[in-house]
Amino acid sequence: MNGLSFISGYCLLFVSVCLVAVMLRQRGRQDRAPFPENTRLLRGPGESLRRKLTKLDESLDTLLAASCLLPLLLSGGTAFFVNSLVPSSPWLTLMAAALALGLPATYLVKSVLSLLDRRRNTALGYFGELAVAEALDPLKATGHRVFHDIPGDGADGKSSNLDHVVVGPAGVFAIETKTRRKGRTRTGFMAHEIIFDGRTLSYPWGDDTYGLEQARRQTEWLASFLHRQLGRNVPVSALLVFPGWFIIRKGQGAVNVLSPRELPGAIESSNTAPALDPAAIDLISRQLEARCRDVEL
Repeated sequence: MNGLSFISGYCLLFVSVCLVAVMLRQRGRQDRAPFPENTRLLRGPGESLRRKLTKLDESLDTLLAASCLLPLLLSGGTAFFVNSLVPSSPWLTLMAAALALGLPATYLVKSVLSLLDRRRNTALGYFGELAVAEALDPLKATGHRVFHDIPGDGADGKSSNLDHVVVGPAGVFAIETKTRRKGRTRTGFMAHEIIFDGRTLSYPWGDDTYGLEQARRQTEWLASFLHRQLGRNVPVSALLVFPGWFIIRKGQGAVNVLSPRELPGAIESSNTAPALDPAAIDLISRQLEARCRDVEL
């Protein structure tokens, strides 16, 4: 058992040294950054999800390291303790070590799988926001201003964000992105279609109004924010976008439901009745830019 104790102590020392080395190296790189400390960039598409992915990756690295070392340390420590109490019973020592190895290993494996599922879903949402941002990019050539991942104030003090906001002659467009996986299909529904009747979203597997309600809330918040900042009413339209889906519209509602490829046409077609002049567009854009310029090194 002396050998096992030595291995356990060595593992703990090795992990501690590695953690200290990583922290010192990271700090050194930040100190040598070529940018001033107050440099802030505009948020890119899916910035909130990108940050969430970074945290999930860090948690996953920590959990994987714990999965490799913790069961071994617990097993070794249990075996050492049992052997010191009952040195004449190697089978009892072996059974205690196996139990100490199996229980935490099972829990850690389940935790790793759960974290991987969360990361996979977050990455899917991030990719969807990148796809919508790419669809919006051509609007910049026609004088529209495009902003991404603008921080908002959610209900009950919870943070929220507007996935995309477009400012142009027709007004302001608040765009909510929902990236849904394709799953089981009900009778009479196509696997790649979403049906919108003006009030409800009908997916191949069922109906709901969650995306519509969220898009409406975000639009109301943005209209209220701009009114507080500018002292005037600004027309804000709600758009809900589903990357990778074909949208069948059978009615009209307060929220317009689209696919990414339909976005530029839907926004530009609204310019037939200009609501904002260039000065108003610039003023609104400066307010939005100030709110989402917070990306730092």
